[in-house]
Amino acid sequence: MAELAVGTEAPDFDLPGDGDTQIRLSALRGNPVVVYFYPKDDTPGCTKEAIAFSGLKSEFDALGTTIVGISPDTAQKHDKFVTKHDLKVRLAADTETGTAQSYGVWVEKNMYGKKYMGVERATFLIDNNGKIAQIWRKVKVPGHADAVLEALKGL
Repeated sequence: MAELAVGTEAPDFDLPGDGDTQIRLSALRGNPVVVYFYPKDDTPGCTKEAIAFSGLKSEFDALGTTIVGISPDTAQKHDKFVTKHDLKVRLAADTETGTAQSYGVWVEKNMYGKKYMGVERATFLIDNNGKIAQIWRKVKVPGHADAVLEALKGL
């Protein structure tokens, strides 16, 4: 699978979302969308990232932008995560990892010498026309949501 690049069409997805919803990327066309992939609900980095995006949600809303976090967790786990941390972002369940694979973020990871497949923390800024405007790979959480907001303002 060719790696996604800025200017290419963002792969569409239609996934179960938190709050018993469906989230389809193509249905959000006409406005920018931030799609961020994260490994697992309720782990330290993933929680900080979701809280950071939630904290800036009103600023993203003012720019007409939807934020969608995607992980392999189930929609039910997302519901608990949203409730526990009062999250304001939409969360999608990619339990089969097909969406993560289509975005090139389902990768081999290595922890304590053990290799396994998992989600690389990455964010994609998608413009009004469904094209990828910016990509952040191997995201470090501190300051990331602010950086995405700044990039969005430049669209």
